[in-house]
Amino acid sequence: EEEEDEEEELHLAKRRRVLCSEFAAITSSDEAAGHTFLAGNDWNLQRALNAYFEPPVEKKEEAAAASGVLPACAGPGSCIDLTGDLIGDATTSNAGADSRQQEDDSSFSLLTWNIDGLDLGNLKERARGVCSYLALYSPDVVFLQEVIPPHLCLLQAKASSYTIIPGNIDGYFTAIMLKKSRVKLLKHETIPFPTTSMMRNLLIVHVSVSGNELCLMTSHLESTKNHSKERLKQLQMVLNKMQKESESTTVIFGGDTNLRDSEVTKLGSLPNNIMDVWEFLGKPQHCRYTWDTHSNTNLDAGYKCKMRFDRIYFRPAAEGGHIIPRSMDLIGLEKLDCGRFPSDHWGLLCSFDVIL
Repeated sequence: EEEEDEEEELHLAKRRRVLCSEFAAITSSDEAAGHTFLAGNDWNLQRALNAYFEPPVEKKEEAAAASGVLPACAGPGSCIDLTGDLIGDATTSNAGADSRQQEDDSSFSLLTWNIDGLDLGNLKERARGVCSYLALYSPDVVFLQEVIPPHLCLLQAKASSYTIIPGNIDGYFTAIMLKKSRVKLLKHETIPFPTTSMMRNLLIVHVSVSGNELCLMTSHLESTKNHSKERLKQLQMVLNKMQKESESTTVIFGGDTNLRDSEVTKLGSLPNNIMDVWEFLGKPQHCRYTWDTHSNTNLDAGYKCKMRFDRIYFRPAAEGGHIIPRSMDLIGLEKLDCGRFPSDHWGLLCSFDVIL
């Protein structure tokens, strides 16, 4: 019995070490911080992450967000306030974007961007930097990853011309933004990845654009080299879901896939009816690497690495090319006044032709 107790204690200690490592990986902190937050939350990873990222959320806000309607910002002190000094700012930026870009039914733009909400350094300046890019380019659809609750308050204040659908409301999560004047929301769903250790899921919205029905998906697949097996399992779920959608619907997935090219090769390439938009456009080198520690100094990394983590996959409607990828560019390449970039990832902006 004594041996069994010792074995149980060893197993518990090992499990707690794993939880500390997972906490550190998700939050980009260290295992000491993980131990502190986990021990204070009965070694429940979800609760520890919630405590790290945000104070408790009011139940009514939880219900509103669960229904897909973004709640109004809570009262002072309920979250990190990113919205100070914004009076009169939102309408100006939205009006400016609308006047610059006349509504054009023959084209459609989509931005996917991991905005690195897990990095709390210069959070306010970087979040506002993201909003400035949204106002500048005015994309019809925006896929965001690593969003944290304070971002939602800021986006609601700054981007009132968009419908915002969060993939969760706890810790960090994805969100899809749809320009109200162009994109009509039909329905949405969130599909959890059953074996994720990093709170990852697949956010799906069905919309109508210029009379074309689209299924839009975003996700932040499992991070780090050590979680390759789980990441590929999640990618397979995404591809399966893309193929199961109605053949009359154009399907677009975009997000931070964390994929290495070798992993896609291991998977045996993409299904015949799904294309990697970057490859379809001829592999343009100017937008190949979306995570580049050579050029992006936000991480202050001792190593130099270039990866194509952020990708857009496209499954055309069976009846023909109603929507065709036209071009792709990186955004977020300029440093802000604080001396840092908006994120450690570049944003990926893609334009499509709509055949009327």
